[in-house]
Amino acid sequence: MHPMTGIERIGNILRREPVDRIGLYESFWSDTQRTWAAQGHLREGEDLGDHFGFDLQTFWAFNLTADLDMEPEVVEETEETVLIRDGNGALLRRHKLHDTTPEHVDFLVKDRTGWEEHIKPRLQPDRRRIDFEGYRRAKEHARRQGRFFAWSGINVFECMHPVCGHEYMLMGMALDPDWVRDMVDTYARLTVELQGILFAEEGYPDGIWFYEDMGFKGRPFMSPAMYREIVKPGHDRTFGYAHSLGLPVIVHSCGYVAPLVPGLIEAGMDCLQVIEAKAGMDLLQLYRDYGDVLSFMGGIDVRAIYPNDRALIDAELEAKIPTVKGKYGYVLHSDHSIPNTVAYETYRYFIEKGLSLGTY
Repeated sequence: MHPMTGIERIGNILRREPVDRIGLYESFWSDTQRTWAAQGHLREGEDLGDHFGFDLQTFWAFNLTADLDMEPEVVEETEETVLIRDGNGALLRRHKLHDTTPEHVDFLVKDRTGWEEHIKPRLQPDRRRIDFEGYRRAKEHARRQGRFFAWSGINVFECMHPVCGHEYMLMGMALDPDWVRDMVDTYARLTVELQGILFAEEGYPDGIWFYEDMGFKGRPFMSPAMYREIVKPGHDRTFGYAHSLGLPVIVHSCGYVAPLVPGLIEAGMDCLQVIEAKAGMDLLQLYRDYGDVLSFMGGIDVRAIYPNDRALIDAELEAKIPTVKGKYGYVLHSDHSIPNTVAYETYRYFIEKGLSLGTY
């Protein structure tokens, strides 16, 4: 088979049709890029997709913060952290010295009343929510590089917890499910409305990439029944809209989400990413169970890359790639993001070894 472009390759992978090799994409902590640039491996600000020849490019186009006019307020600052109240009324502590998930300190919204008073009325399809120019530039860049271009953004689960936190959201699912259903419906409708505005003016992407971290170690945040009753209607709407435009849907979810996969497939998920091994996700089992109907991206345990030991990388890749490439539906990616403790030469070796095993 002739060498394919990224757009051809990823398009076929998402349909599980023949390709020349498995796909290639990756996520990095920003510390990693800074470290590798300081070491002379990258130019300052160099695009990592260009540098490594990735097949896919994404662009985050929407701002779904409730109050677009509020400037984030610094409540407290130390040498290492900063405590900020944002336009959702959330009080979050962020680390200043390295990338981390922010600590959830407090939330203005803790129940239906807070949602209806402070957040829902503000969630209108305002054009200020859309980065038209950034989307246009990213789309043009992807075209020049022959890459598959995906609109990316959060879906309903990832929209809700920045507003009320995981604890209040999950208590709401149990104690006031109609409140959470209303949040799901509101964010799903807003997402589709904003996509309609953006795509009408700037054209369609090649696919849709939703971030939806619905699990933690060993468990999803909700039961499959609760997913189907409360969250899935939002996925039905957003995934369905993408499919109505002929666009495949990639879903990113950290954590253990295996019990939710059947419902996600029913909603219209075409590819699952990132398949976090350390949370209990098993790429090979997922492939055996769903490889006929689902493509996969990730699932390579990043802990095998951390030590910069090529023998560990060989063992991890050789245990998985020859199997999961079998139905043409796989993209090489770690099961999380590459930290700055991984040497540049190690990551280069990871790519070379993975693609050599994944060539047809």
